[in-house]
Amino acid sequence: MANIAEGFGRKTDKDFANFLYMSKGSAMEVISHLHVAQDQEYITKDKLNTLRNDYEQLIGKLIRLIRYLEKSPKKNRFS
Repeated sequence: MANIAEGFGRKTDKDFANFLYMSKGSAMEVISHLHVAQDQEYITKDKLNTLRNDYEQLIGKLIRLIRYLEKSPKKNRFS
């Protein structure tokens, strides 16, 4: 969430997209941690699958927003 907020405050859509890429990477990292949590039996397989699905949906939304920003005309966001 912090990466998205920081990126939104940047001057260009390209800068915003870069922070969305970081957010996507962070979401992938959480999925990795979820697998470790399940391996260590902190969460059940069902909980892992539920949370992984939620994060995969989030990643899909981030990708769609990144694609939109990359296709939009290059301009400063706050000018």
